[in-house]
Amino acid sequence: MTPPDPAYIIDLMEGFRRSKAMFAAVSLGVFDLLAEGPLPAGEIAARLKTNSDATRRLLEACAGLKLLTLSAGQFANSPDADAFLKTSSDRALTGYILYSNDALFQMWSHLEDAIREGTPRWEQTFGWPGPIFEHFFSTPEKMRTFVLGMHGQGVSTSPDVVRAFDLSGFTTLADLGAATGHLTIAACEAWPNLRGIVFDMEKVISVAREFVGKSPARDRISLQAGDFFEGDLPPADLYALGRILHDWREDKITLLLGRIYSALPPRGALLIAEKQLFEDRTGPVGAQMQSLNMLVCTEGKERSFSEYRALLEKAGFAKVEGKRTGKYLDAILARKS
Repeated sequence: MTPPDPAYIIDLMEGFRRSKAMFAAVSLGVFDLLAEGPLPAGEIAARLKTNSDATRRLLEACAGLKLLTLSAGQFANSPDADAFLKTSSDRALTGYILYSNDALFQMWSHLEDAIREGTPRWEQTFGWPGPIFEHFFSTPEKMRTFVLGMHGQGVSTSPDVVRAFDLSGFTTLADLGAATGHLTIAACEAWPNLRGIVFDMEKVISVAREFVGKSPARDRISLQAGDFFEGDLPPADLYALGRILHDWREDKITLLLGRIYSALPPRGALLIAEKQLFEDRTGPVGAQMQSLNMLVCTEGKERSFSEYRALLEKAGFAKVEGKRTGKYLDAILARKS
């Protein structure tokens, strides 16, 4: 009998090294520098003001990870790095990478304590009590980094979410906690009959305005500041929640869904974008890892479609449908009876 091969375990054991190498290269500005063109390692180190030998090792590691190419002694961005790892790209994931480097990487080092206690690790890691979003947005720079991180992932999945169901019968979409408005933009570009409302905190709206202004559907999109837990929701026959419900405990989800249900007209609906666990809890691995991430940094978790359906039906919604998009987030549409 062939003995087990430890390669898979070793790969898992070393996985954090690959993540951290990419995080460091983004944080140091490697990919932004190489957006100008190929450079030798010594020139990169000189311009980044880093140690020459250490920089070469990082660059070689990034080449091994296929984030850079190496030819004739010069390093250059790979197509993936140009698309996702330089801050000037419309599809940049750098915001979430920097957030992962500065916050998540450190909080995950306390995962065992999170498992023991069932609570997030903000106070243990940073000495920050209170709601986590106060710390995401404690400075304009931190707020922008986090919101752009959400944008980078959102632009790759929102077009699939808004096409998962026929939305042609709706007239106004209000995206609650919309961040840069990527889902609203995708919906209005996909469905010409639809008008959109980007709804988020005032400080986020200033960032969203930049992205809405670039959309060919911008004349059908308005921006409104507010708090979806307090005050009136903007009038709409279709609401959207993208990566919102997984942040909260069930009692807060029940409160929010109840507010949305009450605000909807008859035959209105709610569109939800979230990762969905398999019903037998065996995957997908991305959803399982994200559920652990929610444990570490929020009071929420990832759920299966049946769990979301139960929450929606409890709030009064009927005809709850779920679709797997094959992308980062899946889609649920729940209609008001």
